[in-house]
Amino acid sequence: MSTVLGIDVGTSGTKIVAIGENGNIIASVTKTYELISPKPGWAQQNPQDWKKAVFEGIKEITSKLPKGDVCSIGLTGQMHGSVFLDEGGNVLYPAILWCDQRTAKQCEEITKKVGEKELIEMVSNPALTGFTAPKILWLREEEPEVYKKVKHVLLPKDYIRYELTGEFASDVADSSGTLLFDVKNRKWHEELLSILEIPIEWLPKTYEGPEVTGTIKADIAKELGLSSETLVIAGGGDQAAGGVGCGVVKPGIVSASLGTSGVVFAFSETVHTDPEGRVHTFCHSVPGAWHVMGVMLSAGGSLQWFRNKLCSEEVALSQKTGVDPYVYITASAEKVPPGSAGLIFLPYLTGERTPHKDPYARGAFIGLSLMHGKAEMARAILEGVAFGMRDSVEIMKGMGIPITQIRISGGGARSPLWRQIMADVCNVPIVTINIDEGPAFGAGLLASIAAGMFSSLTEACETVIREIDQTNPIPQNVEEYEFWYQEFKSAYRTLAPAYKKIGKKLGL
Repeated sequence: MSTVLGIDVGTSGTKIVAIGENGNIIASVTKTYELISPKPGWAQQNPQDWKKAVFEGIKEITSKLPKGDVCSIGLTGQMHGSVFLDEGGNVLYPAILWCDQRTAKQCEEITKKVGEKELIEMVSNPALTGFTAPKILWLREEEPEVYKKVKHVLLPKDYIRYELTGEFASDVADSSGTLLFDVKNRKWHEELLSILEIPIEWLPKTYEGPEVTGTIKADIAKELGLSSETLVIAGGGDQAAGGVGCGVVKPGIVSASLGTSGVVFAFSETVHTDPEGRVHTFCHSVPGAWHVMGVMLSAGGSLQWFRNKLCSEEVALSQKTGVDPYVYITASAEKVPPGSAGLIFLPYLTGERTPHKDPYARGAFIGLSLMHGKAEMARAILEGVAFGMRDSVEIMKGMGIPITQIRISGGGARSPLWRQIMADVCNVPIVTINIDEGPAFGAGLLASIAAGMFSSLTEACETVIREIDQTNPIPQNVEEYEFWYQEFKSAYRTLAPAYKKIGKKLGL
């Protein structure tokens, strides 16, 4: 048995990577499924779709390996999602996802009941619509008949763990994003659970990232081509596992993910909490460590929206040439100078988490004139997302967290222009690495510790991960962007009251 698997139960699909003894990737497979939005602001999925994707993916990978070769499996996945199970382990309601906005009322209730400062003191984070706790309260208030049957509440990857092992278990990093976890002391917060009247018995036992939580059930092992002795380790939420997969396991190295959402992720040896709750403080998948994280809800998602709604010509050309339409979009943006000829984009298409905690925020182009075209709009989107990422960087610096380099990943990292804009806006070197498998790879590295391949995550990352390219800030661009960044922040402050009025009018 010489192979480990990393499984990432993502929002758009599940990715599984097989990793060999030296940390090399042997195989990779992705299985997709749909996101369901039955009402504006709602986002949910069927957990059975995750199970189908995971089982099919594992079978596809094990069919290429020697029988029984997988010794350990690491799990990761989208954070905050709620899976409600009855006493028999049956799913009671569609999983409510991290990007769902239906719980604004419940967040206000939690904050009022506990107190804003008191809540951050308890669980190191404010009440946000994406987190799990308000979803539980929403179910109690809006679906009381379903709520009566609830006996277990699991996070997405932990539902897959249950299907594989029969164990109700989680890890400290993913559990930190429920708003029910004592992040400082790495355990469920019993006092808060009592205040919110949520039974602690509903919640799974928690473990450190590399710890073993169980083995594969015999019938499932036979179905999937695994050994019943295959270990399943705790793993982590997708951001913590992604941090491991980028080598963010020691101070100074920060990662930035430019996927659908945008995440700035920093390692911390001690607990750093922002008293205003603008960034999240969670346990890390590295045992005994923590991480600080800023989250944008629409980073690459903003550019995806632009491509889908306004770039039919580029999409059509892509279909003819086989060249990614984003290549054409960013090529036109590259011809526009920094500042996008006075055009500013606010990337809040689905509300925002960091730093504004505003479910009502929406996207906006500021300064649009007759002279602006798609090229200026494209560059303004790239810059607006970079400004949003800088918000997190500035908060972390203010908390005393060292930042010597930012390791960039996600689809946006493939754009040299976006990397340069990020370097100029944040005034920090932007580094790419040899690994581009994201959280799934981090979950595999966590599994490699349990398998005995490496003695620690630091050793694993230093052995496997290498820097490939570095983009340094251009001084004159840094100076130019300082002006536009300040205007970007001012634009949101001006529009925030209107956003809330519009949201209330629309019933959000």
